[in-house]
Amino acid sequence: MRDISSRKESVELQQNVETGCEDIKELIILAQDEDDEKIAAEIENDIKKLEKDIRNLELRKMLGGQADNKNAILTIHPGAGGTESQDWAQMLMRMYLRYCERKNYKTEILDYQDGDEAGIKSVSIEINGSYAYGYLKAEGGVHRLVRISPFDANKRRHTSFASVFVYPEIENTVEVDVEEKDLRIDTYRASGAGGQHVNKTSSAVRITHIPSGIVVQCQNERSQHRNRDAAMKILLSKLYQLKMEEEQEKLDKLESTKKEIAWGSQIRSYVFHPYNMVKDHRTNCETSNIQNVMDGDLEEFIEEYLMT
Repeated sequence: MRDISSRKESVELQQNVETGCEDIKELIILAQDEDDEKIAAEIENDIKKLEKDIRNLELRKMLGGQADNKNAILTIHPGAGGTESQDWAQMLMRMYLRYCERKNYKTEILDYQDGDEAGIKSVSIEINGSYAYGYLKAEGGVHRLVRISPFDANKRRHTSFASVFVYPEIENTVEVDVEEKDLRIDTYRASGAGGQHVNKTSSAVRITHIPSGIVVQCQNERSQHRNRDAAMKILLSKLYQLKMEEEQEKLDKLESTKKEIAWGSQIRSYVFHPYNMVKDHRTNCETSNIQNVMDGDLEEFIEEYLMT
């Protein structure tokens, strides 16, 4: 059904462009015959709408990868720096959740670990929607923040880093060979806020895929069974991503994206002080409206990346 819906959207977009072109041609002829300025203004508006439809058609053309139309699993990890980077990781989490709201994507937090004092140590988010992976794959990499630290009594400027990885979600119908003997499954007590919220059973699950060394974990659900299902979903997505890259002989590309979460490896910088600017270092796309970006307005950056 998702495949049918995706194909239907593409056909409708193509038809809208063709219809728009024909309508504009007819309006131009009418404007020439009538010499009517109102018709000329209508033509100008229609051309702007047509340009937007053509750009969307071009974007859809760029989203032709094998997994682009799949749902996505997005993970965020803070870099070195303790509370500063953990707070930055939480800011990024909110930014992507707001982006998903703008796109009408459904989100579910599969795993969430609180930071020591503020922020988060890690988070995994399942994102369901049309071409979720195709769009969000543009966000994979290291994100750098420069700001006056709210945790520094001397109000000094700090630089923080966090890494974002995006994987295509794999449905149960896709075959990824995982043998039970290749898995090491550990259970432990989930960390909580204390008091009555402390999980008194070993419901958290950590799964290690021994051949690849991939480790996933989930502790967000109270049930060990549901945590295991969520962890397996993340593991299958990571293994599928690895499999695709091996088939395309691009395993080295995966390694190149997993750079140290520090200076010189960032894909985008977010500067709050001494000026406001967000700049993508891959496309040189930038804006001074940093509040909109942090509120999920990422379309310009994602589209520039996809169209490059």
